[in-house]
Amino acid sequence: MRKLQSTFSKYDLPQQIMQAGIYPYFRAIESDQDTVVTINGKKVLMFGSNSYLGLTNHPKIIEAAKQAIDKYGTGCAGSRFLNGTLDLHNKLEERIAEMAGKEEALCYSTGFQVNLGVVSVLTGRRDTILLDDLDHASIIEGSRLSFSTVRKYDHNDMQDLERKLKQCPPDTIKLIVADGIFSMEGDIVKLPEIIALAEKYDASVMIDDAHSTGVLGINGSGTASHFGLTDKVDLIMGTFSKSLASLGGFIASDKDTINYLKHNSRSLIFSASMTPASAASVLAAIDIMVSEPERTAHLWDVTNYALKCFKEMGFDTGKSETPIIPLFIRDSIKALTLTHHLLADGIFVNPVVSPAVPKNDSLIRYSLMATHTKEQVDISVEKITRAAKSLGIVN
Repeated sequence: MRKLQSTFSKYDLPQQIMQAGIYPYFRAIESDQDTVVTINGKKVLMFGSNSYLGLTNHPKIIEAAKQAIDKYGTGCAGSRFLNGTLDLHNKLEERIAEMAGKEEALCYSTGFQVNLGVVSVLTGRRDTILLDDLDHASIIEGSRLSFSTVRKYDHNDMQDLERKLKQCPPDTIKLIVADGIFSMEGDIVKLPEIIALAEKYDASVMIDDAHSTGVLGINGSGTASHFGLTDKVDLIMGTFSKSLASLGGFIASDKDTINYLKHNSRSLIFSASMTPASAASVLAAIDIMVSEPERTAHLWDVTNYALKCFKEMGFDTGKSETPIIPLFIRDSIKALTLTHHLLADGIFVNPVVSPAVPKNDSLIRYSLMATHTKEQVDISVEKITRAAKSLGIVN
């Protein structure tokens, strides 16, 4: 056996969890992504999806995808830089720029590729990238490729961010990158405070709206809109795989920045472009998001209801104020065991354990969709509470 294979043969943590009967990953779903899904032929209530607006099976979006396949085929057979740009991509980018309130936008094949390809090329060797300690992994990976100095500040801690800004060399680029809604904790970035510090220290700001699009802001347009600070945020990133029911991602900014990214962002230039069906699906989803604001309104209704219910049952939900509700377990084995028990009882949730979060912050990630009902929330809260009591998680 070669050294590479010999090294990996010693990695057996997943097998240990499987032997314990509590392995929670790669669970095959046999139906569409709805509030009820089918797993192993059994109906299960879904509280582990990022489809915040509940649009993945919307008939208008499905029809838009079919029409795009009929016109353009199934793929583009190349990158945006060369032969893979469709008029459909250009139309989508115009719509995204309008939604984000920026001059131009640029679409990538996935959200991960956006952060990888944008964060990695905005700054140089003398510059500094400042990251929230709980930023998404894609932001971290992008910063690692940048050759810049990377400084992390404590989560949503503006005093620590200011300390880090003071350490940056003068007359260099300083880029602050933060999630709009933090993907595991469910709290919202302190954007007004970040903007104030950015102006004080001549820094630029990039916000990742992966979990904010469709949830925050006017017509679901994101975090900057939510705070009325669109003009103050330099770059707005987002994904299409969550509220917008498709696959891909975008960066929106001024035309000069977008021009630079078009010709220097490697994950754009050297990756195949979004499929026609994906692009058409996003356009249809934006139409629905804008024309049906009641979806977002209901999402917030069930979010506030669920938060109230879990707190009444004694769960620690941290600082969440969004449809992402962490139920802190603070014990990885208990988090995995609880997840296993709940699936057997017809409830799908996601366990989040180290290294995705610190060891003492293991949690159950409970997420809501606009198509959930309060009755479904009641069922889930009752079953989660019962299972949690049996494991000594709540009293």
